[in-house]
Amino acid sequence: MSFFNKVKQGASEAAKKAQQTVEITKLKAQMSGKEKDMDKLYHQIGEAVYRAKLAGSIADSEQEVAACCEQLDYIVADLRMLEERIKNIRYEKSCTCGKVVPLDARFCPDCGAQLAEEPKPETTVGEIRVICSHCLTENELNAKFCLTCGNTLSSGHDAPEAPDMPDDGSNRAL
Repeated sequence: MSFFNKVKQGASEAAKKAQQTVEITKLKAQMSGKEKDMDKLYHQIGEAVYRAKLAGSIADSEQEVAACCEQLDYIVADLRMLEERIKNIRYEKSCTCGKVVPLDARFCPDCGAQLAEEPKPETTVGEIRVICSHCLTENELNAKFCLTCGNTLSSGHDAPEAPDMPDDGSNRAL
């Protein structure tokens, strides 16, 4: 592998890591907001119970507490979903013992349990690139010529449509 290819590969990996970090930071910010909402609901529950106690019957707070608990259930489910999204971005999964392990791990290093095989998530997050048909180098989307071999690149909108393919819109690049 040439020096420039190594540099390009390193830069590409760094860009992927940076994108992962941005995505994880956004998800953690969402989680932080949901945890604040949970704290507010806990506070509401406490106030409702205390008001009912002062009124002489804690049972009077039952409906308000039940409504808060239902909202808490939704928030907890949202938090679990966000945690799973973070694990997918990091290529991780959880064992039944609670240990977080790499997605391709077959056994838990803590308890030895066999882990279910999970497909790796698509790694198409980030920029769209054009692959040179001659040397298979990744190029910028708007590039007209390959960075490595100088071959002419055809962009999706300049390429002629196949004459024998019906144009129902399903064959177009997004």
